[in-house]
Formats: sequence, C-alpha cells, structure tokens
Amino acid sequence: MRSINAVLDTLDDVVGELAAIDFDTVAPPQRFAVLERMETVQRGLTAVSHAGVAKLERFEGCPPVGIALGDVLRISPREAKRRMRDAEQLAPRTTLTGEPMPPVLPKTAEAWHDGQLDGEHLRVIQKFFRDLPDHVPPVEVEKAEKSLAEHAVNLRPDQLEKVAFRLALHLNPDGKFSDEDRARKRGFVWCGGQQVDGMSVGRLIADPELRSELDAWFAKFAAPGMCNPADESPTTTPSEEVVEQDLRSCGQRQHDALKALVRGQLGDPKFGQHNGLPVTVIATATVQDLHAKTGHAVTAGGTLLPIPDLIRMATHAYHYLALFDGLNGRALWLGRTKRIASADQRIILHAKDRGCTRPGCDAPGYHSVVHHAAQDWKTGGNTDIDDLGLACDPDNQLVETGGWNTRILPNGQTEWIPPPGLPMLKGGVNTYHHPERMVENDSDLPAADPQPRE
Repeated sequence: MRSINAVLDTLDDVVGELAAIDFDTVAPPQRFAVLERMETVQRGLTAVSHAGVAKLERFEGCPPVGIALGDVLRISPREAKRRMRDAEQLAPRTTLTGEPMPPVLPKTAEAWHDGQLDGEHLRVIQKFFRDLPDHVPPVEVEKAEKSLAEHAVNLRPDQLEKVAFRLALHLNPDGKFSDEDRARKRGFVWCGGQQVDGMSVGRLIADPELRSELDAWFAKFAAPGMCNPADESPTTTPSEEVVEQDLRSCGQRQHDALKALVRGQLGDPKFGQHNGLPVTVIATATVQDLHAKTGHAVTAGGTLLPIPDLIRMATHAYHYLALFDGLNGRALWLGRTKRIASADQRIILHAKDRGCTRPGCDAPGYHSVVHHAAQDWKTGGNTDIDDLGLACDPDNQLVETGGWNTRILPNGQTEWIPPPGLPMLKGGVNTYHHPERMVENDSDLPAADPQPRE
C-alpha cells in the first residue's frame, strides 16, 4: 500500500482537476448527476475522517483530545466534540478483552461509510435515540435503528425526521417517560456568544422540580411592579401606582425576577470561595471609560458589560472592580513571597488575561487558576504579578507534566512554547480573550510569527 501522504497528494491533485472543471461545458441535466457524485465522495471523505478521529489518543504534551483536535483543524470546540461523539457511535468497538464489537449504530455506520448519509441524517437518528425512553426493549431498538438507516438512504433529512417521529410514537404509544429519561434531557446552555447589542440567548430544559420552583418565584417576584429596573428605586413591595406604571411584558418581568434571584446570592459568604475569591462578579474596566460612562467592562466569564450597566450593578451588591489605565493597560504591581497568589493578584490577573493564556483555549477567568508563567515556585520563582498568568487546569498540567514551557513577554502577555518535535501543537500567545488586539491598529501590528522562539 502507498503511504498515507502519497494518497493525500493524489487526492490534492484530483481536487485540483475538479476545481478546473468548466460547468458550462456540462449539459444542464448532467450537472445534477455530477454534483450527486461529488456529494457522495465528500460524504465518504467525512466518514474516513471520522474513522481517524476515533483513533485519536493523548500523548505526552498533548492537550485533551477534543481541544487538540479543534486547534489543529481550526474548528470550534463544540464541533470537535461533535465529531468525536459521532466517531464513537459509528466506529467499530472492542471489549475490555480485545474482542471486536459492532458500532453503537451499526446499520447507520454502514450507510455512513458508503457515503449515503449527510450529517443532518445522522443528527435525526441520534436525536431519535437520545429521546427514546429506557423501557423500549433492546430488540425493538435494534429494529428501529435498522429501519431509520434504510429510510435515510432514500429520504432527505426533513423527511427522515417525520419517519423518526412516527416511529417514536409507535415504540412509546402511551408517552411514558421515567425520571431517568427526563433527567437526561435537563439542562441550560447559552446558545452561542453575546449578540451585537450585548444580549444573550439561552436554552433551558427544566425538570418538573425546577419548573415548580420557578413558578413559585415568578408568582411573587415577576408580578407587575416587582423588581423593575426601569424604576428609580426597584422594589419588592410596589404601590398601586408603581404597578400601574409597569409596562413590561410577562417575559421581561420573569427575566428581571431571575436577575434579582441571582443578584441576591452573589457575594454571600456562606457560599465560600471559587478559585480563592468570593462567588461574585469580577469586572475590569479602564478609568477613562468609567469617567466617560462609555465602552465596556469585561467580566471573568468573558461577558461584555456596558459601562452604565456596570455602574448600576455596583449599587446593588459588593463586586470586585479592577481598574486599568486605558492608555498603556499596565497592571498594578503586586508581589508575594508565598506560593499562593493573593486575592488582589487574582483580580489583577482576571483583568490582564481574562482567561486561560494558552493559544486557542477559550476557558474564561472563572474556570482558570493562577499559573507561574516565568518560573515555577518550586524552582525558585516568586509569586509576583509580573510572573503570573491564568491557565485552566488541563493546560496548567501541560506545563507541569507535558513538556510545555511558558514565559512572560515584555508586553506582559504569556507565551506558550510546545514540546520540541510537535509542530502541530500551536504555541504563541492567546488572543481569544482579547479580540480588540486583532482589530485595533491593524496596520501597526507586527507580522505573525507562526513558530515560537526559544
């Protein structure tokens, strides 16, 4: 067999030839046939790629597989996790004793590797089994998987979705779901990042207990006149006049009631600490923006807060506010002879780094720990603010045991240097938490150095 690189070289040549095709020379009916064949080939390549994903494993110096896959292919962490999940369900398995086992979705895997299915087909089938209750007998589950795979070869994903819905009703005609079935579906996630106007969209699937608790809370605190941010002095005991002046919708009142619920808990000492700081909002802003009441503050979770909102929040509870000079961005110098960083130093690091400093890592400050970037404490380093940076736990371990090195550059940023001989692992500095660095004064920025220097 030829080497993998030789096969890929041939594939590059073929793709180049296809790109040179003039579709004007192809008869109109034949254009559909050409695109169909190309779609089948593309699906087949995707299946081969998933087979490779299924064989990925960590080695010394490698971040968690999902993170490394996202960095190398330049895909989002969510997409990397999705491909890993797909590969787990479509690739052959082995038992603990080494005996071969079929894939989790065997018939779907056959059609997938034949290039007959699109990613949308797979999403429909996965959702069907994710929503299927546990009491359905295994033999019926096996028949259902075979049936859906066979239909998927001939149907569009939207058509397959209707078949899956009918099949779900057939297997569970009484609509019975156990506590475990419901528990699998519960969750809350943000649907992407913030919108341009600063608003965020989330998706909540609540179990009956949370629904009942929210209903009770909303009955009181989402009533007209309650917790209204439009009032000069929001209250929980509104007068009739305040109630009549409340023009908010039901959804807006429930939003404001949730905000009041969370705000009332932040900073409470009984909740202890998180990474050495009270459980509260940590926001950073420049003195210039505060004086002008314009611009944005950045929280340790990566949320952009308009300065007027930040000032209003400060009137409700105790929050940490780290102030930086907007001209040079230099942090207050804080030194410490002990290994553990002080609370003040942690606040400054939230402001300086905003999150994990390894290139490509999107872990925010709330999910990062203090990292001795210049010289570790155990080898003689000091816990001085000039020598510290933020790193999430997995990336901190890359330095501890994985052969990575870090250092503080003259501009205060943390540079990560991967182990020698691993060019696929990207070093350098992390700009993910500082997008303003990529758009401000673009003409003045030096050319990117693809390889970190010792």
